[in-house]
Amino acid sequence: MLKVNPTRAPSRRAFLGGAATAAGAILIGFRLDPGKAARAAGGPDLAGVPAQPNAFVRIAADDTVTVMIKHLDMGQGNTTGLATILADELDADWSRVRTAFAPADATLYANLLLGPVQGTGGSTAIANSWYQLRKAGAAARAMLVAAAADKWKVPASEITVESGTVRHAASNRQVRFGELAEAAAAQPVPQEPRLKDPSQWRLIGKKVPRLDSVAKTDGTAIYSMDIRRPGQVTAVVAHPPRFGGVAKSFDDKAARAVRGVVDVVAIPTGVAVIAKDTWSAMKGREALTVTWDDTAAEMRSSDAILASYRELARRPGLVASERGDAATAIKGSAKVLEAEFSFPYLAHAAMEPLNATIERARDGSYDVYAGCQLQTVEQAVIAANLGVTTDKVRLHTQWAGGSFGRRATPGADYLAEAATIVRATGGKAPIHLVWTREDDMAGGFYRPTVLHTLKAGLDAKGAITGWTHTMVGKSIMIGSPFETMIVKNGVDSTTVEGASDTPYALPAYRFEVHNAREGVPVLWWRSVGHTHTAQAMEVFIDELAYAAGADPVAFRLGLLTGAPRLSGVLKLAAEKAGWGAASAKGRGLGVAAHESFGSYVAMVADITAEDSKVKVNRIVAAVDVGIAVNPDIIRAQVEGAVGFALSSVLRNKITLKDGVVQERNFDSYEPTRMSEMPIVEVHIMPSSAAPTGIGEPGVPVLAPSISNAIFAATGQRLRSLPLDLTGMKGV
Repeated sequence: MLKVNPTRAPSRRAFLGGAATAAGAILIGFRLDPGKAARAAGGPDLAGVPAQPNAFVRIAADDTVTVMIKHLDMGQGNTTGLATILADELDADWSRVRTAFAPADATLYANLLLGPVQGTGGSTAIANSWYQLRKAGAAARAMLVAAAADKWKVPASEITVESGTVRHAASNRQVRFGELAEAAAAQPVPQEPRLKDPSQWRLIGKKVPRLDSVAKTDGTAIYSMDIRRPGQVTAVVAHPPRFGGVAKSFDDKAARAVRGVVDVVAIPTGVAVIAKDTWSAMKGREALTVTWDDTAAEMRSSDAILASYRELARRPGLVASERGDAATAIKGSAKVLEAEFSFPYLAHAAMEPLNATIERARDGSYDVYAGCQLQTVEQAVIAANLGVTTDKVRLHTQWAGGSFGRRATPGADYLAEAATIVRATGGKAPIHLVWTREDDMAGGFYRPTVLHTLKAGLDAKGAITGWTHTMVGKSIMIGSPFETMIVKNGVDSTTVEGASDTPYALPAYRFEVHNAREGVPVLWWRSVGHTHTAQAMEVFIDELAYAAGADPVAFRLGLLTGAPRLSGVLKLAAEKAGWGAASAKGRGLGVAAHESFGSYVAMVADITAEDSKVKVNRIVAAVDVGIAVNPDIIRAQVEGAVGFALSSVLRNKITLKDGVVQERNFDSYEPTRMSEMPIVEVHIMPSSAAPTGIGEPGVPVLAPSISNAIFAATGQRLRSLPLDLTGMKGV
């Protein structure tokens, strides 16, 4: 029986926090603001970035143009969108365009909206790269023209470029990009190249084929789960059944007897079983006997945690937003409405489970193969755990089969764990760490459980007099390396976003927040705080509209006179959905509109309710994301958001019983079925504004639009998620 010293093997969360802190020196100065990063107002001057064609484009002798992608593509299609931006300014032949993931190098590939860090999140990929890639493409184009002008001894002004070909019409000469690449690379880089007028765009704003579709269809796309290095072995880890638990001792005799198992080692997050293949590692873990110490573990059930939240909500909280005297205004109201909204923990449940391979090179450096989402953080954390400097860690970013925020932990948890296994085994063989579906669903990170309590008044004419709003939830940022940058006066902006900054012109408003303390690890989940604030705000606005005897769309528009872009998508969605038309018995339309990540989305849900069942027939969405780089991908992302979020609206939740997660796989945490998918119509607002993101903004509005449609169909208000349809009847 092997003993584990708890002082050397801290709880999982404590270890991860320490790992990130150990590497924290390079994190100083980050501007990580996923809730507002895409907004242009007050943000960095993205138009002022230098042109860096050599960092972002490679032109080969065979005429292929490879665009270096600094972001992770986890299925959202940003590789195609980013390549489109550069290729259009370059005037490349789209059939010759390729992409490659850039190495970890924040000096070249920082996310300009996050700060001096390379990473993907907050729907910022297109927004932060818009000017950067346009300038890189335009500069490369100018360098090709200059090279041709030198070669032909003609003025550069007489040369044109189109679809990968450089031409001089007067002399009837032309040359392909590949023939000029070497000479062009020797030209000086213009720092302020002339960018195209939008009327000259040939790819931007058009439906161009996704560059990854063929490879993902025929199976040639390489994900980190596909990596096989010479001599590679697989590791799985026995984690504590409760958050905060630690391994006190373990018996590995039976595990080592399993065929294929080559080693068993204690690591700070549990006990790792290493084998020649994944199946053997899993069988070895099953044979392992571990005694867990739950002294510092979270032992409560979900109901008890929510009950503690309700107790907190009755006390004064931190003021996140305030204008006027809301409490006094409500007291003098003709009508007063109150509501409570609760939200469960949610798992990310991405299609590809977490995994990574780390290989030690002969010179003592390390190669890492993973779906890397926060490359700068991950590189630093891995280096700290391996006891080397960051220049000794090379990240090879692979395609990722989903993330929804899970691969972007502030402590790079699963990569830190892989590094500790490599160190514990002396780097003898490449380690492929695999988290099974059950590992991540029962022992990963979650969308926080949240409670909202709201109160508002209406005057005799149906106008809102005041609104008070209290929220209780665990902060994602408090306790992380980003706390000093994101949390101001105790308020985590990623917790309150979408409510504290509501666009509704409320005459008196007070928003308070309580930062709950419990042992469940939480993390951003697709659309972060907006996942719950949109539901609370939009359903309560709907309640107020009906109480005022007003049409829900007209009521909202009356409060959005200062938000023209949000009003615009609301009007468009209502028009396209046929708002105002009579519905059949048991059928109803519901509306919601919300801004997130600098983008504006409105949805109208058409549902049928009958005998405790809801069928979502159709979703009509209108979006304003600025310039639509690729309309087809925008539509796909909204359609995907509906499919992703629908299961969390109707049934999904993570529940704890005595601190142990009950849902383990898709049998108890069921994703949306194809048979459940509604018809989804997506209408894109024309715009000349710089593009913003669409990976997340389609999620927040789905739940309130469905909730409001159920009320329209049945007269019953379902506020909390997932919607409790028990006893609901169509009317």
